[in-house]
Amino acid sequence: MTIIALTGSTGAVGGTAAHLLADAGVAVRLLVRDPARAPHLSGADVRRATYGEDGCVEALEGVDTVFMVSAHESADRQDQHRSFVDAAVAAGVRQIVYLSFVGASATSGFTLGRDHGATEQHIRASGLDWTFVRDNFYAEIIPEFADADGVIRGPAGRGRVAAVSQRDAGAVVAHVLQDPRDHVGRTYDLTGPEALTLHEAATIITRITGRPHRFVDETLEEARASRAHLGAPDWQVDAWVSTYTAIRDGELQHVSGDVDRLLGRPATSFDEAIAESV
Repeated sequence: MTIIALTGSTGAVGGTAAHLLADAGVAVRLLVRDPARAPHLSGADVRRATYGEDGCVEALEGVDTVFMVSAHESADRQDQHRSFVDAAVAAGVRQIVYLSFVGASATSGFTLGRDHGATEQHIRASGLDWTFVRDNFYAEIIPEFADADGVIRGPAGRGRVAAVSQRDAGAVVAHVLQDPRDHVGRTYDLTGPEALTLHEAATIITRITGRPHRFVDETLEEARASRAHLGAPDWQVDAWVSTYTAIRDGELQHVSGDVDRLLGRPATSFDEAIAESV
């Protein structure tokens, strides 16, 4: 029996994929940091595994294909990713389906996209077969950019973002994992059906939630100053600010048709994604 393993099943994308696979009758192994939080799925094999710690090789033994989500944001995230990929090689895994980010590369304007680019490079060099599922920013997360007063602030200007719904991302992952060999060597860009400015996004969030939201453009200096009170390390502040500059510079405005092609239906609109999340 081909064993499909998933990381991230306690999150929105991995959880959606795990449930869809279970509904389709696909037996899965769930790799989780805390087995008590794993979703209860019929026939699922739950194993404890944490990036960067011992135990990943054992948890991956017998696995043919593993879905790998990125680790939580941290200064050593690239090291955690490399160790997990190396564990997959040591365990005899055949293929990795990696949840990456659009435009992932060493020169990504979004600094965390550079982590994804480095991970993709390590996977390619590992000798494993691979599939890269590259998400745009998640539509459901855009409201979380706002502060307590509903203000989304940052140096995004009039740039646009083709945010994708988490539901669509999870559905694409499940689709790929049902026949992973059909997707070897493929890179998919997952976006919504339209690219919006943050001003337009705030207007939609206001209409759907009934809570006033607005976008305030900032200079780089203002963006750093408005986040200084949070006491975050420099790499984290850089990541926060680059979220907006990547939008400003047009790196996230491309609308891909990959969701439509893979799922055989239109990608979920920003309006629909927000309405489903409130």
